[in-house]
Amino acid sequence: MRKIIVSEFITLDGVIEKPGELGWARTAASADGTSIAYERVGAGPAVVLVQGAFSSRDDPIMTGIAGALASEYTVYNYDRRGRGDSGDTAPYAVQREIEDLAALIEAAGGTAMVFGGSSGGALALEAAAAGAPITKLAVFEPPYVTAPGRSLPSAQELAALAENGRRGDAIELFLTKGAEMPPEAVEGMKAQPFWAHIESVAHTLAYEAAVVGAGPVPDRLSAVSVPTLVLAGSASSDRMRDAAQAVAERVGDARLEWLEGQAHGQVDSASIGTAVGEFFST
Repeated sequence: MRKIIVSEFITLDGVIEKPGELGWARTAASADGTSIAYERVGAGPAVVLVQGAFSSRDDPIMTGIAGALASEYTVYNYDRRGRGDSGDTAPYAVQREIEDLAALIEAAGGTAMVFGGSSGGALALEAAAAGAPITKLAVFEPPYVTAPGRSLPSAQELAALAENGRRGDAIELFLTKGAEMPPEAVEGMKAQPFWAHIESVAHTLAYEAAVVGAGPVPDRLSAVSVPTLVLAGSASSDRMRDAAQAVAERVGDARLEWLEGQAHGQVDSASIGTAVGEFFST
């Protein structure tokens, strides 16, 4: 259960702060007025972190990456819309999530380096292609599909299930058809304490599907012009490794780096933090 917010105040720099899950959270207003909650740690050049499906700013991987970067960077870790302490405004559009990230970059001083994991990486790529003021970009395994004839669950399918009260079915479709998890593994998850939490954000799975699309790496990502690091785990599935390779080939100023022993959904935040920090420092 998330903590109830009982108060808020305005800081000297005009940013609203309020107590959130991890402590004092700040908020930035997106272009449509949606309140986006974030936390800021460290000191140095600005880095914004963008999480993938189910996650919020208290995700241990993202907080671990933030901790690994905080000695050299000011790290902004935020709740994407519809999750955590952030608001949500209907109807959803990918452009609104791009505007959310732009609002965080504005709060960070007007430009920032950005890291995105999984579908958060796809969102970061979309923002960079749209011209967001990103100076450097790093992504870990944006979950596109390069295999012919294979597609991911659509935003419409996932939204319909969640809207009809079938949140568990939306999660199951997303994990089995989208993340390639065995059905028996998903069935086992239903008995775990975290299942109630992921059901609470099941409506945002349609947002992930809208960001990633039906499968292939979009042609528009060739518009990304900033230096880009594409990370992939050596132990990830063929699909994830192939997708990372395809992104690196589509983005003009990109290079691919393999993280030995890492895999999608089973990553060490210190390994990612080290790779991202080294890339951002060059």
